[in-house]
Amino acid sequence: MAIAIAGGVSFALTDEQKAVRALAREFAEKEIRPRAAAYDEHSTHPADVVAKAHELGLMNAHIPAEFGGAELSGFDGMLIGEQLSWGCAGIAVSIVGNTLGVVPLLIAGTDEQRRRFIAPLVDEPLLCSFALTEPNAGSDVSGIQTTATRRGDEYVLSGSKMFITNAGHASWLVVFASTDRTKGHRGLSAFIVPMDLEGVVLERHLDKMGQRATDTSAVAFQEVRVPVENRLGEEGQGFKIAMKTLDFTRPGTAAGAVGVAQAAYDYAVAYAKERVQFGQPIAMHQGVNFLIADMATEIEAARLLVWQAAWLHDQGKRATLQSSYAKRFAADTAMKVATDAVQIFGGYGYMKEYPVEKLMRDAKLFQIYEGTSQIQRLVIAREIFLPRAD
Repeated sequence: MAIAIAGGVSFALTDEQKAVRALAREFAEKEIRPRAAAYDEHSTHPADVVAKAHELGLMNAHIPAEFGGAELSGFDGMLIGEQLSWGCAGIAVSIVGNTLGVVPLLIAGTDEQRRRFIAPLVDEPLLCSFALTEPNAGSDVSGIQTTATRRGDEYVLSGSKMFITNAGHASWLVVFASTDRTKGHRGLSAFIVPMDLEGVVLERHLDKMGQRATDTSAVAFQEVRVPVENRLGEEGQGFKIAMKTLDFTRPGTAAGAVGVAQAAYDYAVAYAKERVQFGQPIAMHQGVNFLIADMATEIEAARLLVWQAAWLHDQGKRATLQSSYAKRFAADTAMKVATDAVQIFGGYGYMKEYPVEKLMRDAKLFQIYEGTSQIQRLVIAREIFLPRAD
């Protein structure tokens, strides 16, 4: 009997993509993993690793060629992010976090804004940040209290932001503030704010449970005067810019979760082969090898969801639903796999000298930032029951 061969679908990587992934894996193995435990323990900003990643082209992958960047696809960037997170999620976020700052400019920036703020990122390992969350406005961005009041050719920015990745070492931020409080999220606007402007105050570095090698800080804006030319798009377009940015970055965040899950799985499999109980390796016991089988299955499923979402973005198609599928499932999978890896290690898994304890702490954050797992479910339900025409 002749078997028809499916066309139009491929799960294969190109030779170039395989090379990019291999480069990121080698970097994670040689440059990230040897430093991961110490940088986590002391909450060290990995400036040296960031500089090496920049030199190798593993940073700012999405910057267009016209500004000197590699102009890699979102899919290629996702491949890099998974491997770096396999090395250490905290260090990986320090390296790839610029994407959150750059994408709003790619979405809504003028050519002058892009050349002024994006082009320098190619020349040296500068950092930028995405400042949306506030002390009292996380999932509900309509609760943003930071204001931007127009005064002639400037805006006066007042308020504060919380949980901002890389802010303590950033050159500039994309800040979302209300230009019309009566309109809720429709009154939000976006601004490029250099960190050296008078009135920008780095309030404190935050002491996190996991992903401790990434700086996360609180920032205040005390009547900061921002030129009108630093506004992204028109007034009132901030919410749309923020949501489009998160649609683009969520597959990359989900890829980071897959990387952490893969690392936990790799450690668990190796330990299960070596650890002997009741006269045989624990990998031979059904209670353990069934856990391993579930880990492998769920990681593979998460990875394929991430690939799908990244591919859709690269095709120029709307992928809000698929991005939330990927972020929700990959984040929850990372937490489950890391927890099960600790269980397989038993008492040793609870000790800081073994790597799975750190992976469990790192995994938790994927269920929280860039939209909690609960918010992803809300987005998915909204897309199912209230689909957009486009």
